[in-house]
Amino acid sequence: MDLPVADPGTERGEGPLLQCPYCDSEAMHKLAQLLLPGLAAVCIDGTTGDLFRKPSVVAVELRKEMVDYITQRSDTFIADALIESEANQETENEMPEDPFEIVSIFMDDFSSTKRNIIGHVSGWLLSDTREDKIDDFVQEMEMTRFWPLDRREAIAEVLLKNVDLKTKFHCPEKYENEERLADHKEQCSFRPVSCPNDGCRARVSVRCMQDHDAACPFKVLQCEQNCEKRLLRRDMDRHCVTVCSMRPMKCPFGCDSSFPERDLEKHCLEFLQAHLLKVLKVIHKKGRSEEELKELAQKLEKYDEHGKLAKARDARPLTNVVKDLEATMKGEPSS
Repeated sequence: MDLPVADPGTERGEGPLLQCPYCDSEAMHKLAQLLLPGLAAVCIDGTTGDLFRKPSVVAVELRKEMVDYITQRSDTFIADALIESEANQETENEMPEDPFEIVSIFMDDFSSTKRNIIGHVSGWLLSDTREDKIDDFVQEMEMTRFWPLDRREAIAEVLLKNVDLKTKFHCPEKYENEERLADHKEQCSFRPVSCPNDGCRARVSVRCMQDHDAACPFKVLQCEQNCEKRLLRRDMDRHCVTVCSMRPMKCPFGCDSSFPERDLEKHCLEFLQAHLLKVLKVIHKKGRSEEELKELAQKLEKYDEHGKLAKARDARPLTNVVKDLEATMKGEPSS
């Protein structure tokens, strides 16, 4: 299958002028991501209810037809937009300017020409079953590398340049000779550069590098909860939830305190009497007043020569230590 590809070198504009070939690599990648679901929708809608044809059987043929169709539409888009704009000067209807919306319209228009009888039913088009089938076929094509991303990006680059009316996503500069073009390309804000973060293989336009860096999963960052660790952005959420010493926690004894996990030992030591009182109220549910329990808590702390009470990190081990100490204080063996 002959796929349209963008000239990786010099492109000629009007007359003898040479056009800069660079475009926004992030936008090109995003546009390439639309093509696979678009093709899946065409294949699903065209074969639903057909016992003799499956999406995988028609995919090769429909891929070529779809690429030809959307490329031809993109070639004439700007001219068509100008004509329609002049025709609709007195109306509020405006042509879309977003390249992704424009290409999506092209694919929807192509898809509508390939739907069978069931595919035209509005209930089917809005059904969850259709969306599930499309998602499944997209995954199947990705697993089999039916339409690799690099080939889709080559098509997306052509489409992007064709429909980018306001040149937000590609460089519009043109020069009269190769030397001036080469000078421009060295400083063009659309020129592709490699991400400097170790492990990241992304190549993005210079103008997009700041946005990429702000989201790059391989960027090394200080822990968001301000522990001493520095880690990859992609590992941040798991670290903060599972192992970070600064992750917030509530007191395991049921008091209203909240603190970083690394301060648990400090909290248990500072609020030992309050925790003891809570445990004693459970052990001695009846027969002892509040003052008697407070006095008992103070005696237990004084009697605890090895600091076992302060080492307990939740109610159960503290309860066991209290019972052992009470038994010892009474001269009885531990239960």
